[in-house]
Amino acid sequence: MNAPHPRNWDSQRQSRASRLERAASLGLGREIPVDRTIELLEAVIQPGDRVCLEGNNQKQADFLAQSLADCDPARLHDLHMIQSVLALPSHMDLFERGLANRLDFSFSGPQGARLARLVQDQRIEIGAIHTYLELFGRYFLDLTPNVALIAAQAADAQGNLYLGPNTEDTPAIIEATAFKGGVVIAQVNERLDKLPRVDVPADWVDFTVRAPRPNHIEPLFTRDPAQISEVQVLMAMMAIKGIYAEYGVTRLNHGIGFDTAAIELLLPTYAADLGLKGKICTHWALNPHPTLIPAIEAGFVQSVHCFGSEVGMDAYVAARSDVFFTGADGSMRSNRAFCQTAGLYACDMFIGSTLQMDLAGNSSTATLGRITGFGGAPNMGSDPHGRRHASPAWLKAGREAAGPNAIRGRKLVVQMVETFREHMAPVFVEELDAWQLQKSMGAELPPIMIYGDDVSHIVTEEGIANLLLCRTPQEREQAIRGVAGYTAVGLARDRRMVENLRDRGVIRRPQDLGIDPRQATRNLLAARSMRDLVRASGGLYQPPKRFRNW
Repeated sequence: MNAPHPRNWDSQRQSRASRLERAASLGLGREIPVDRTIELLEAVIQPGDRVCLEGNNQKQADFLAQSLADCDPARLHDLHMIQSVLALPSHMDLFERGLANRLDFSFSGPQGARLARLVQDQRIEIGAIHTYLELFGRYFLDLTPNVALIAAQAADAQGNLYLGPNTEDTPAIIEATAFKGGVVIAQVNERLDKLPRVDVPADWVDFTVRAPRPNHIEPLFTRDPAQISEVQVLMAMMAIKGIYAEYGVTRLNHGIGFDTAAIELLLPTYAADLGLKGKICTHWALNPHPTLIPAIEAGFVQSVHCFGSEVGMDAYVAARSDVFFTGADGSMRSNRAFCQTAGLYACDMFIGSTLQMDLAGNSSTATLGRITGFGGAPNMGSDPHGRRHASPAWLKAGREAAGPNAIRGRKLVVQMVETFREHMAPVFVEELDAWQLQKSMGAELPPIMIYGDDVSHIVTEEGIANLLLCRTPQEREQAIRGVAGYTAVGLARDRRMVENLRDRGVIRRPQDLGIDPRQATRNLLAARSMRDLVRASGGLYQPPKRFRNW
């Protein structure tokens, strides 16, 4: 019998060694001179590699991104980019210059329109638009990076890294890469003799380069209270009284936007007057929103675990260590993977917004001409069937949906939208653009952000629709039409059926909740300007320059 052909069991380790040898042959040590960064990238990256470029919600490995985009497409090509967020022009330059041709991502934000054009021109093949946890999970299965390009605040002489408050995705990226034969390259803002703390040990990192400027951090969650409208105040009042109070929501996540910022700023005023302090909004999975400062100062908030930090909030967070997760050095430790997990399984409610919603309650921020992706919304805005611990809010929602003998609860997933968005585009539509995008992307599934069967409530300026109480698809459709306002979807409602749903409490208008819309004024906000937020923080909050108007 012939002996079996010997198998090579360490090909990944050998590939890593050859990459490091190519870098060494250039005379490059662990600390890379800034003017030799492109040489390093062309030495350690190979055509066809999976490259994880740290593009987060906020922190960007921007110098490494630009350096990669400036590499020679004759040497580096057919790269498969895997990254959370496409935020910078250089992220798209990789595809326009022919260095990369495949993409797996979560969110594209400001690059959404450019991404849509490149997809239409067949310059990018999209593997999938993931939620964050889904993408992180695939780093450890079938999308493990060959090379990771990450950002850190500082490195010491040994190569240990300090990530600072904007840890975000970095731990997940590095661990998946470093322990599967990959190469890790970090751009750092500074080199220090002694780090405030060691977030990543040196033997997980192969190269560091001190970037010529601090890495970009986007103040993504900062909202100027001056921009909050009275319509948003009214919607916030309805949400607090009709959902937060009725379910006793203590553990929650807020999405990005002025709608939820209004809720945060009504907690110390309107919610306090309702006697809700200590009964709602005590434990959060949330970035350190500046608009949360008044609620923290008023004693509403007990704990906040963060996906990332927020520009200007570092001193405030350090001074409120009872509320935030901070190290012995005083700075916050964020972690997107852990916080997403908390938002998925430990939170009782997610409340966010969308660009389009159909008659089944499906929603998406991917629209014609703009593929923005979803970020963490599908994690936050889904009812996880794996949950096994009970809470009053979870049980109440489950019993509303399935009756008093329900064997499981339900997560509250709330979509809070004005019926028309910018340029009078209706939010409520008969069919999502996602179906047309599916065809143009050649995707197996339409890019739906939150599936309708996960949505429990919809809040608009017309009122609240409680979809948990709907017993048929027809009732569900009419409940959605019943709060869709003067959109074509809203005008096509069956008025008799909608009034019947209102009689049953499925639909509730402001007056049904005892709310006088005339009292929904900006005077209810605990802060009405950025300067008010600074005052509320005791001068600890330092807003980015573009938010300073005094």
